[in-house]
Order: sequence, then C-alpha cells, then structure tokens
Amino acid sequence: MNPPKCDELDYIHFLIAAQKVFTCTEAARCQGEGKAPAHDAFTRLLQRQSPDTEALWQEAKELVDRGQGLLLVDDTTLDKLYARKMELVTYHWSGKHRRVVRGISLQTLLWIDGKALIPCDFRVYAKAQDGMSKNDHFQAMLKKAKERNFEPSFVLFDSWYASLRNLKRIRDYGWHWLTRLESNRLVNPDGEGNIQINQAEIPPEGQVVHQRIWVHQGVSDSLRKRGREILGD
Repeated sequence: MNPPKCDELDYIHFLIAAQKVFTCTEAARCQGEGKAPAHDAFTRLLQRQSPDTEALWQEAKELVDRGQGLLLVDDTTLDKLYARKMELVTYHWSGKHRRVVRGISLQTLLWIDGKALIPCDFRVYAKAQDGMSKNDHFQAMLKKAKERNFEPSFVLFDSWYASLRNLKRIRDYGWHWLTRLESNRLVNPDGEGNIQINQAEIPPEGQVVHQRIWVHQGVSDSLRKRGREILGD
C-alpha cells in the first residue's frame, strides 16, 4: 500500500492560513508546485481521520499563552445548500444568509490575545449521531480547556450559550464570562422582585443582579429543592 501523500498537519496548516475558501481543491492548490498532492488525497485524508481534536491542540499549544488572553466559543454553519444525502448535513441558522439553511454546524473554541486568534478545539454538532446538544459541546470544550490549564481573563460567547447552568459551570472553574442575555430574562436588581432585564436600570459602571432559576410549575417541591441543590442555590 502506498503511503498517504498528505497528513493532518498539512490540512491544519491550510485551515490556519486560509481566509475564505476551505475546500479540498483549494487545499491542494495552495501546496505549491512540484509534488503537491491532488485534492483527492485531502478527501481521503478527511475520510480516514477520526473526529479527534488532539492534532489541532498539538499544533496550537505552542502559539497560545494559557495564563492570559480570552477564550471565545462560537459556532458557524458550513453551507451545503444543495446537499441531499451528505452525512451531518441538517438545517441550521446561518448568519451569512440570515435564515435557516442546509449545512454542517461547527462549534469552535478560540484563544485570543487582541492580535492573534488561534483555534484550540472544535466540535461538530450532530445530535442525531451522538445525542449531544450544543450546550453539551460547549461544556465539553470548556472542561477540556480547564484540563489543559487555561486561565483566561474572560470567556466570551453568544446569548445562545448563556443558560444559567453554563454560567455556573464557568464560575465553578474560577473564570469570568462576558455575554449577552435575552431581553426577557428575569433578574432581581434591588431585592424587590423579578423583572425583565430590559426593564432594569443598569448604570454605566454595571450592577450585580440575581438571575432567576427557571423551574417548571409542574415540578414537585422535592425535585424543586433538589434542583436548587444541584445548581448551588
């Protein structure tokens, strides 16, 4: 059997350097003249690679300072508008198209220091295959970052991930977070009762508020109490 003409590092280097186009054809074209592998070589590489992010981390860990900087969790939709029988392709919201489209949802953990932006981890959202939600992947990537001894100044993410359970998990790691909250989230800014956050008067310097724990009305008192114990309230 002939040895492979490219390996995972060849493709990782291409992804780090690429700006707009991320196809196997473009990866082959960027290899330069001479003995550059054909695009089929990259296709076979991706087909035989297991979904393991360790190779990415081995490449990225020398480029990051784990004791400072920011961690950013974001997701993107890789458009597959005309795919009908491609694995992992389902319907996702696309910020590019401003609507729901067919594609592959990719969640990424990035390290930022104000200049560099280094991908350190990723997850492919495929709940039909592994049963994991986007919040499950969110927590898994942060857990892995903690195991890798990251101590970021802040963790940044969109309001999609701003559930109370996710926020408390970040707090448990001793980290700070910065995100947006939906306008209808209930908070208690003055101890007088819960109001929607868009009705609270937040001064320019900020304000500490208590966020309500959502518990379904049909839950029994014992489960309600147990839920508060688990969440730490």
